[in-house]
Amino acid sequence: MRLAFLGTPDFAVQSLAALLAAGHEVVCVYSQPPAPRGRGQILQPSPVHAFAQAHGLMVRTPASMKTPEEVAAFQALDLDAAVVVAFGQILVKAVLDAPRLGCFNVHASLLPRWRGAAPIQRAIMAGDSVTGVQVMRMSEGLDEGAVLATETVRIGPLDTAGTLHDRLAEAGARLLPPALAAIAAATAVEMPQAAEGVTYAKKIRPAEARIDWSRPAHEVDCHIRGLSPFPGAWFEAPADKGPVRVKALLSRVEDGSGPAGATLDDRLLVACGSGAVRLLRAQREGKAAQDAADFLRGFPVAAGTALA
Repeated sequence: MRLAFLGTPDFAVQSLAALLAAGHEVVCVYSQPPAPRGRGQILQPSPVHAFAQAHGLMVRTPASMKTPEEVAAFQALDLDAAVVVAFGQILVKAVLDAPRLGCFNVHASLLPRWRGAAPIQRAIMAGDSVTGVQVMRMSEGLDEGAVLATETVRIGPLDTAGTLHDRLAEAGARLLPPALAAIAAATAVEMPQAAEGVTYAKKIRPAEARIDWSRPAHEVDCHIRGLSPFPGAWFEAPADKGPVRVKALLSRVEDGSGPAGATLDDRLLVACGSGAVRLLRAQREGKAAQDAADFLRGFPVAAGTALA
């Protein structure tokens, strides 16, 4: 089919690669404008933008898809369909209606649970044991369209947002080509979403990242893993020159009790409001992420240390 692809982060790259491998004609790729990245804050193209350029595809990076000029340019592409994967902009009705067969989205949850911007993080933070990826027909409502294809993915006790992201990206790339083939053949079955069980995956706010050790250990563990590797749940540890900010990047729940935030041994077992969590991977500010044993060699944390 003659397609446009709209996507921005790493999560979307595998889906674009799958479309090309399936032989579709991707006539234009849309992505968010280049943004400052790295220590030098140099403008860099998004992962999708860079991938598309490397494959000789036309790329457009409008700050807004809502302007009359951008809507007209999209309509002029004369598309069979458009595929949207974590693009980062809301599409107006004139854009959604432009392709002959419609616009289709790859979304990283089992809808209607976790509609919105951060479904992978929110699923782990909420303690969900199962999530998935779905292909749906886009509508004007936020992630409200009918579902055409689903793959379920389990969330393991050591999964982070990073590991789950990678598995869901692979699953989405697997689902997309057969879903489009069914759409082209008019054999796709479109299932409306249930009216019950709707939740919204709001964008992660910086204020959410600080760890609250007074919460139950299960909640603290889910919080840590749901925000790993980015933005990283953090706490402060005492040091000679003042508190040091530390990101907790991996944890597990263990038995233990004590004042919330107190370390119960010298291997980063931390008491919570009930139970305890063992920190398995951590990162000091300005340092690389390390497994706990390596972290402790450079920054020992004795039993009885109060973490804030």
